[in-house]
Amino acid sequence: MASLVDYEDSDSDPDQERLSAAPQPHLELYNAGALIMSSSSSSSSSSSAAQSSSGCMKRAQLQPAAVRPYIPKRQRVSTAVVQTPETQDTRPSAGAHLLSEVSERVRPFLGQKHGRAELPRRLQCCVQAHQGPVNTLQWSPVDHLSHLLLSASMDKTCKVWDGVGGGRCLQTYSAHRGAVRDACWLPCGRRLLSGSFDGTAALTDVETGQTVAQMENGFKVTCVTPRPSDPDVFLSGGFSSEVKAWDARCRKVLRVYKAAVQQTLDVLFLSGGREFVSSTDAVSRDSAERTLIAWDFETTAKLSNQIFHERYTCPSLSAHPLDDSFIAQTNGGYIALFSSQRPYRMNKRRRYEGHKVEGFAVHCGFSADGSVLVSGSSTGSVHFYDYQSSRSLKTLDAHEHACVCATLHPVIPAVTATCDWTGEIKIWT
Repeated sequence: MASLVDYEDSDSDPDQERLSAAPQPHLELYNAGALIMSSSSSSSSSSSAAQSSSGCMKRAQLQPAAVRPYIPKRQRVSTAVVQTPETQDTRPSAGAHLLSEVSERVRPFLGQKHGRAELPRRLQCCVQAHQGPVNTLQWSPVDHLSHLLLSASMDKTCKVWDGVGGGRCLQTYSAHRGAVRDACWLPCGRRLLSGSFDGTAALTDVETGQTVAQMENGFKVTCVTPRPSDPDVFLSGGFSSEVKAWDARCRKVLRVYKAAVQQTLDVLFLSGGREFVSSTDAVSRDSAERTLIAWDFETTAKLSNQIFHERYTCPSLSAHPLDDSFIAQTNGGYIALFSSQRPYRMNKRRRYEGHKVEGFAVHCGFSADGSVLVSGSSTGSVHFYDYQSSRSLKTLDAHEHACVCATLHPVIPAVTATCDWTGEIKIWT
């Protein structure tokens, strides 16, 4: 120990020279404390003080500028979060302000009356949006937020895109552990309703990405739709003989509608929410009895199950925005037109055909003014039809794989969004 003290106290110590040349706040604090200690304790020897001082200088030299507190290993492991699809970060992205602000692309069209729909002519952008098939696309129902495009995919996520501003993803939602089979906006445009193969239906806040309510159905959910007169109430159907009506506020089942079927393909409200139509997989040998069933929402009574008499299932339904009518996509390769009033007769003089379905859940819908009907196709093309004459207006070669959904923008003329079975989304103008 003596030799070590002698070495550290020597004038030739290079470490001590560097310490004395540079400002050492740690040493100043120590020296001040050492003077106090030496004045109060006269029994300390000079050699031990020198040894303590030199040891302190070496500790000051090695001490980092900021010392992090020690965290036990068990605590570190318990607080670690693995970024899986179920726990990924859902914080808003850099363009999150677009979730609540008016897009400059939409602003010039606000307040204008809807003119006759125009058809797209060229591709604006193409995005590989999901890692699995995209099941549905829908523009926001609020005009000043209609730049927002919702997509739902088999990769367990829903996403909201800036659909008219370059196709940038604004938010990703992971409320489900299974494939998201259906999703839609609530009329307020601030919440999303989704149904999944994990057996749940979820209500999600658009801006925060937080799950507001989640309901366990007990079966794989393939379709969800909010009630027009009370958006907090919605219907869910799927791999079950039952369709359930839920109240998202209390997360309880209000009513159950049961039929002798194995699966519900789609549900659609009629007459402002007093009635609804369910599309099922029940096809008999001679007719499609129970393929479409009309229900009274309040009493759960069947109003009619003799609506569609052809031997094809109907994977999707859509209501006309102005007329008392609705359409049903059929696996016969055509779209059938029905009255929304009892007894829900099919219009046999109008049939929209030219596309193919071939087992895919191909969606169909209307333009904002109801003059144009649009449908995807299993061949990857998009077909536009005149609503009144049912003649084909245009066929767009959109995708190489099955195009399962195409939707016209509610405000900007000609803008159309399409998606396919590989997760690709395209915007057309």
